[in-house]
Amino acid sequence: MDYTIENEILKVTVSSRGAELQSVIGKHIGNEYIWQADPEVWGRHAPVLFPIVGKLKNDEYSYQGQTYHMGQHGFARDMEFALEEQTKEKLTFLLTDTAETRAVYPFKFEFRVSYELLNNMIKESFHVTNKGEGDMIFGVGGHPGFALPVEDGVKKDDFYLQVNPAKPRVQVPLEGGLLNWEKRSLAPTESLITITDDLFKDDAMVLVMRHPDNKFSIKTETSRFHINVRTDSAPYVGIWSQYPKTADYVCIEPWWGIADLTDTDGDLENKKGMNRLASGEDFEASFRMSFHSKVRSE
Repeated sequence: MDYTIENEILKVTVSSRGAELQSVIGKHIGNEYIWQADPEVWGRHAPVLFPIVGKLKNDEYSYQGQTYHMGQHGFARDMEFALEEQTKEKLTFLLTDTAETRAVYPFKFEFRVSYELLNNMIKESFHVTNKGEGDMIFGVGGHPGFALPVEDGVKKDDFYLQVNPAKPRVQVPLEGGLLNWEKRSLAPTESLITITDDLFKDDAMVLVMRHPDNKFSIKTETSRFHINVRTDSAPYVGIWSQYPKTADYVCIEPWWGIADLTDTDGDLENKKGMNRLASGEDFEASFRMSFHSKVRSE
């Protein structure tokens, strides 16, 4: 089921399936900021990633001597969430463990996803609670896809990515969906990065955030249109668009977790980038997206 919040600037629609952002409409000119899930290219809008981010080696992991199977980015994006709270400008969705989830992920949890609207900004928040008796190990992240307005002669590669603060960041290459940590290098994120299809021919750009409060902006010199994503405390950020099937969108993905490394031993206890919660403890994280139309300046 879809739910809507709005103010005088934005109209936001979120589905209870996966607690996934479906649409962000700029009300001044009626433009859509979110990729509209063309199944021939990439059939999602902005999935929520939990309890893993990225791919597991052979789509499996071990925990306390038992092997479990789980697909890329975890199961939350394909599950039905309960609507826990709705106000004029905020939605909160809740997912709890079931026999189905415990068959692939042996932890008891509450996982909340919230969307809060403030002027031209949406704050997407994650709240994880460990409801079990032992430690809980998990990853979580966002995966919003942003539509690039390519009308009136504007092309995809007229858009660029600007990262602040303007300095290089460590990039870890993906090989078959797994991260080769030994081949990490510095990405030129101190400069403007043109958004081309070929930018993603080797899969996502996976960046390591050494400091908080990073801002990723999608801009073009042809108009005042731009989108800002403030990744707040996210230790990793993925930049991605489907390849070789391509289309006019790009994802900016704040992550609190990453894919398996190429040399992983498969043990969840040793998985790099994961978060741990003791029994009864809570984890909170968020990122912020602001939207600026072609007729409004920042």
